[in-house]
Amino acid sequence: MSVELVTADAPRSGSPIGPRAIRRIVIVVFVLGIGGMIAGSILDNNGFAITFGLITAVAALALVLVTQVSPPGSLAKPGEPVAPVIDERLAADLESRIETLVAEGANETEVRKLVGRAIELGRQQ
Repeated sequence: MSVELVTADAPRSGSPIGPRAIRRIVIVVFVLGIGGMIAGSILDNNGFAITFGLITAVAALALVLVTQVSPPGSLAKPGEPVAPVIDERLAADLESRIETLVAEGANETEVRKLVGRAIELGRQQ
């Protein structure tokens, strides 16, 4: 059994902006927020420092959130190979169904080709 690697080229959700771009924007806001806190402290303006502290906290939360909800491989560099996530239970179930079909007289090579084509079709969508 061979495992093909997929690449992280474009966002697959149809969104004009991908998770990587959102993360970059949030990181910029985070860094600017830290700069704002430092500037507020230097200027001895607590309100300014607290405001930028809250902005930085929201940016940190957004960074964690975007990282958590992004699909596997969406944060990889474009063109970089990403190993697919394999559900072992699903794979075992599929293999047992193939073995059942072969035991009932189906041609194993043809069944495996059919499964491979179904996987290709699923990846295209």
